[in-house]
Amino acid sequence: MPKASHRSETVSLSPIRKLIPYADAAKAAGRHVYHLNIGQPDIKTHPTAVAKFRSIDWEILEYSPSNGIASYREKLTGYYARYGIDLAVENIMVTTGGSEAILFFMLSCLDPGDEVIVPEPFYANYNGYADITGVRVVAITGAIENGFSLPSAEAFAEKITPRTKAIMITSPNNPTGVCYSDEEMETLTDIVVEHDLLLCADEVYREFAYDTPARSVLQIPRLHQHAVVMDSVSKRYSATGARVGALVCRNAEILAGVARYANLRLSPPGLGQMLSECLLEDDAGYLEATKEEYRERRDLVYRRLRAMPGVKTYLPGGAFYCFTRFPIADSEHFCQWLLEEFERDGATVMLAPGPGFYATPGLGHDECRIAYVLNQQELEKAMDCLEAALLEYPGRTLDTPA
Repeated sequence: MPKASHRSETVSLSPIRKLIPYADAAKAAGRHVYHLNIGQPDIKTHPTAVAKFRSIDWEILEYSPSNGIASYREKLTGYYARYGIDLAVENIMVTTGGSEAILFFMLSCLDPGDEVIVPEPFYANYNGYADITGVRVVAITGAIENGFSLPSAEAFAEKITPRTKAIMITSPNNPTGVCYSDEEMETLTDIVVEHDLLLCADEVYREFAYDTPARSVLQIPRLHQHAVVMDSVSKRYSATGARVGALVCRNAEILAGVARYANLRLSPPGLGQMLSECLLEDDAGYLEATKEEYRERRDLVYRRLRAMPGVKTYLPGGAFYCFTRFPIADSEHFCQWLLEEFERDGATVMLAPGPGFYATPGLGHDECRIAYVLNQQELEKAMDCLEAALLEYPGRTLDTPA
């Protein structure tokens, strides 16, 4: 009997979705599941934009240009200009979500066996795309004790080899919520320029920086030929199903390589681009209100986690995630147990187990990612569930208080 490829059998699994069968079974059994495992916002997609999108008159849903609809790309240059980023339309490649931008970056900038340095924990799908492209992820481990701030310049220097081609960051970060400071960005810039590397930045959570604005790599003049940005409308406008992202770069050689892959896949989603063009209009009030709502959710989750015995956490600076250490020895088992065996008032909670957010084996077994994407009333109930579960879990590593 024909068999699947070795590559398909060994590619990294998503820690965000691997437990879905257990969640489906819990729901089928009548339990409510509070989904804190995935970055699917419950905030409505920008209503004014949706109304305008519904009024668009079209008769044929045709291929868009492989680099994206010209009017949408033009409006994107205006979006980046708000942040003092001067771009030409030619610097923007529209992609099928931010995920395709990640894939295009790895395919266009690295060959099989090349290395990309990534601070960990990091967005779990980087591992999967590295497996697909034959790229080697070289991790530098962050620490929860300092809120997963950027590792030292010396730590990066120790990892650089002749096969190192890039450093890859996410800021604001998924899964930790950390926002790298101006000083940290300058440190990265020094390293990248000194060693003639690329600095690839996943900036899909740009709007959700709560304490200080997130600095884009595109804002740093010394990085004009070194910076590659991956972007998306998914989280910014609560439009995850639009599947519209972008790869942004000023380096003509890299853009030419990206264009080859874009031509092969023909066209990014046409309807999604039509919606995304509407999303960019009159969005200031929507984005500010959304940011404030997430800030309040962050504060709620931080307050509740700090009150739970044995839990180690910190105040995330952005995005809508917190990567938390729990008094458990096996987060994979804990997350599965929550869905299979735990119940409080007819409900349970779903988290993303920590190991999948690391490249270094053995890490994350006492950590989980929490996505605070539910409204505050639901978040309080989810935290009630989590607090009760930690007291009841048979694999708890902290003695239950009398």
